[in-house]
Amino acid sequence: MYPAYLKAGHNGTLKQLCEQARKMLESCSICPRRCKVNRLKGEQGFCKTGLLPKVCSFMPHHGEEPPISGERGSGTIFFSHCNMACTYCQNYEFSQLEEGREVEFEELAGFMLQLQDMGCHNINFVTPTHVMPQILQALIIAIPKGLKIPLVYNTGGYELAQVIKLLDGIVDIYMPDMRYADNDMAVKYSQAPDYPQYNQQALEQMHRQVGVADRDNAGIIRRGLIIRHLVLPQNISGTEKIMQFIAGKLSPEAYISLMSQYLPCYKAEEFPEINRRITSAEYEAAQKIMRACGLNNGWIQESHGLDRFAGTNIKPI
Repeated sequence: MYPAYLKAGHNGTLKQLCEQARKMLESCSICPRRCKVNRLKGEQGFCKTGLLPKVCSFMPHHGEEPPISGERGSGTIFFSHCNMACTYCQNYEFSQLEEGREVEFEELAGFMLQLQDMGCHNINFVTPTHVMPQILQALIIAIPKGLKIPLVYNTGGYELAQVIKLLDGIVDIYMPDMRYADNDMAVKYSQAPDYPQYNQQALEQMHRQVGVADRDNAGIIRRGLIIRHLVLPQNISGTEKIMQFIAGKLSPEAYISLMSQYLPCYKAEEFPEINRRITSAEYEAAQKIMRACGLNNGWIQESHGLDRFAGTNIKPI
């Protein structure tokens, strides 16, 4: 069946996975932080989320990569909070400052169905890591009511490979960041210890599950991996090491979105080295590295100014 989660929903696999994931919330270990708080009882760890997910907004999004947004938009659900704490986060109002509201699982399922009814090509979960079990619970509700479009797991990439493994047969499209190649940079700018290690292990698992992106006749991705790499000032992101990993450990055919829209938001002013936009030279250098590694699939932005990815109007629900 396509999408993959339909088979899992009908044969009982999804329910089993949901129960397994929910149990992990009892002493939370669904991300590398392993806070060990009992979220089933409403306790909160780093992500400031108890049992119920908090949602900032949901809408058809026309500013994602073209094979995700297509003509009808990507059905995007923006979850509040995050398991990272990027000093420059563009979505800090809801990732760090708690904008949004808690929703019951039935309501979350309803958001998915509404987005499908709006004609969206997919359901795009933005920052899903800390609410993965809750998403599975909502899917159990939504599938019998007719949900039938692919799921996009749109993550910052600070994931546990063993948790991503649970999503095999559930997620058709993974869209993770590869944000840092250096642990010191990950700690300094995102409070994410050992990010490169966890990130690379998780992406290997994602690639094993879905492989290189596969498009339909209209150019919309049906299944596969899209890797986002945000170019940061002064090569803080470590582009060369990341591209070498993708080409060597994943696939030279991997789809990459080389992102130029870095904005010095939130607390970036506290760090002079990142308190500016990237330059044309920095972005062009990243392009050359990507090409030199033999990576030719994906998206190069024509300008490093405000572009299709920046300035999204996200209205709270």
